[in-house]
Parts: sequence; structure tokens; C-alpha cells
Amino acid sequence: MSKWIDIELGQFIELKRGYDLPKRDRKKGTISIVSSSGESDFHNEAKVKGPGVITGRYGTIGKVYYIEDDFWPLNTTLYVKDFKGNDPLFVYYFLKTISYSDYSDKAAVPGINRNHLHKARIKVPVDPTYQRELAIKLWNLDKKITLNTQTNQTLEAMAQVLFKSWFVDFDPVKAKICGEQPVGMDADYLPKEIAALFPDKLVESELGLIPEGWEVKPISALIKLVGGGTPKRSEETYWNGDIPWFSVKDVPNSSSDVFVIDTNEKITALGLKKSSTKLLPTGTTIITARGTVGKIALVATPMCMNQSCYGIQGANGLGPYFNYFNLNQAVSTLQQNTHGAVFDTITTKTFETYETAFSGKDIANEFDRVVSPLLRRIELNVRENASLQQLRDTLLPKLLSGELDLTKAQDDVNG
Repeated sequence: MSKWIDIELGQFIELKRGYDLPKRDRKKGTISIVSSSGESDFHNEAKVKGPGVITGRYGTIGKVYYIEDDFWPLNTTLYVKDFKGNDPLFVYYFLKTISYSDYSDKAAVPGINRNHLHKARIKVPVDPTYQRELAIKLWNLDKKITLNTQTNQTLEAMAQVLFKSWFVDFDPVKAKICGEQPVGMDADYLPKEIAALFPDKLVESELGLIPEGWEVKPISALIKLVGGGTPKRSEETYWNGDIPWFSVKDVPNSSSDVFVIDTNEKITALGLKKSSTKLLPTGTTIITARGTVGKIALVATPMCMNQSCYGIQGANGLGPYFNYFNLNQAVSTLQQNTHGAVFDTITTKTFETYETAFSGKDIANEFDRVVSPLLRRIELNVRENASLQQLRDTLLPKLLSGELDLTKAQDDVNG
């Protein structure tokens, strides 16, 4: 292991406040403008050479950003002006371990006091090569997480495009009208047995032209709604069990991740029994109905939810993926048609305000069958990312404090 030293943060790096750049002065370009919440805009001029490390000074405090190219840090940030020979990537991960609340002003709008932060006592390895080796272990985990997220974006987009093609644009029907074989998702043509399910004619309806034989139905006719609830907070025996309990903060960060596999809070079997919440099976879509309205997630682990959500399952044997993407298509309309005198709320009546052309169960469930490999892959990636994030967050403070050496870290990464 490298030699570790105990010094002040200001001896390790120099932080400097970012620069003003009002929106009226910004010019079209490719240079990233970095605020306390991350990359927020672009400009035609850089103020700092990359690679750079930035953290929030006001606004979002405690987030740290690494940027490889030249950039413009806004005045709501602190950026590393001088790395003093230390590895920038190591500095990025090291600054993520700082408790910034210990160095914030006690004003109405708290901000980081740079001079106080420079006085923080830290322990760091002297050798920049060793610093780099430590940082690369964490960087590789982050790269895999990013790759999985990008893969999920592609897979979710493919399923979304197919849903729109079949159930919104009616492409297979239009192809048959033109005497063509309908196009498949990843092949030149749909298999004949699937193509045969679609009619070869469009007819007038209250929604406009829809496929012959399809019915105009409110989405309320295609779903089963389940309500949620909250066990009494004062009863300790109801909480900190092993049953996930969903609230809006558990919605996946990225819509492309689709699935919720775990929750911040958990309840006990007694809490489930003594409250109005219910255990939702996998394949249920949860939609947030109050506060932050219209966020959806597909349940991948049996869980409960609070009363600000609905659990939604397909009626009459409709599959979970058709149900999810059908709701996703309806969300913007549901948000516009919320009820409530004080707060926007999706009620049971809101689901009657969105009408769709329904194909019938055969085509809907064929959609489920076709996209199920994509959705299963998304779920696996979400689960892998959760494991990788837990490993990274466990390794981060141990590696960067010297508690864990590189050899042991490599064993942990390799499983």
C-alpha cells in the first residue's frame, strides 16, 4: 500500500468559486455549463480546462461531478482549481466522501463555506499512481452501471416503439391495406401468425380511423385498481420488517429502468395485516396519484404501497407489459384530467377520461410475448445495477480511507 498522510483538504487541493454566466450572455456552443445540480446548459467558451471536479456551493449541496472536457462552472459551484499533483479521478471520488453539511453556512439558504472546507482534516495516499488505481476500481463499477442504464434506454425504447406501432399508429393494419407484409420489430416481417391477427381495414370511430373489429374503450374498462395505505407510524411493530412499501420516492430515477425492485421503507406482516395497504404481486403497475402525479413503475418484487398510489393490473387476463405501456401512453392525458380542489389527484374517475382503440386480448397478449425478452433483460440490468451501486457505495469510504487495500477490493469486485 502507498503511504497515507493526514493533512488539511486545502493542502490536498484548492477549491475555487465558479463564474457568473447569465442566460442572456450564453452563446450557442458545445462547452458544458455546470451548475450545482450538474451539467445544465452549453456555451461557446470554456472557463476551466478539463478534466475537472465540481461540487455544489449553493442549491444542490453534496453532489460531486467529474467532467473530462473543458467546461464553465457556474457561481453556484466550487471547482478544483489546483489538483496539486493528485489524480483528478481520485479527487472526484474522495470529495464524494466529504460531509458537506458540516461546512455549510447557517443562513436561510445554506451554502458551503470554501474556507471552512479547506480546513477539513483528511487522510489520503501520497502516490498519485496508487490514487489512480483506487479510483479506477470505482470508475469501472460506474461504467458498468452506465452501460446497463444505456442498454435499458434502448430496450425500453424498442418496446415503446412497438406498442405505438401496433396500438396507436396501426402500422400492421396500414401495411395490409397497402398489400404489404407488416414489418417486425427486429426482422423484415412480422411472423405470419402474428400478422394474421390484424385486420386489413380501418373504420370510422369517435377517435377517428381505427382497425376494423377493435373497440373504443375507456382505460378504466381494461384495468383493475388496487388502493394503498400506511400502517400507523406510532406502532413500531408495523415498521422495519421485510415487506417493501412503495411511495413516490421509490419511483425509478430513469423511466427506462421501468421496474421497482426495492423500496426505502419496509413494513412487517403485522403492519400489512393492520392497515389498508395490500400486497401487490409482480407484474402490477404502480401509478402515483397525488403530489407528484403520473409516475409509473412495474413491480418486480411483491410489495405494498401508500395511499397516494394505485396498483393497476390488466383486467380479463391482459398481460402486465401491455398494461404498463398502455398506461404509459395514457399518463399525459390522466395528468391533464386530474381532480381535486386543492391538490391535483388521479381518482378512479380520471381513468374514465382516457379512451383508446382496444385490439382485444389476443393481440394485446401477443405484444406481451414479443416484448417479454426485452423487459426481462431490463429487469436483470436493474437488479445488477442495484448490486453494483451497493458494492460501490460500500467500497467507496473503505478504499478512500485506507481501511481496505486494493487487493481486497479486487476480490470484492470479482465476487
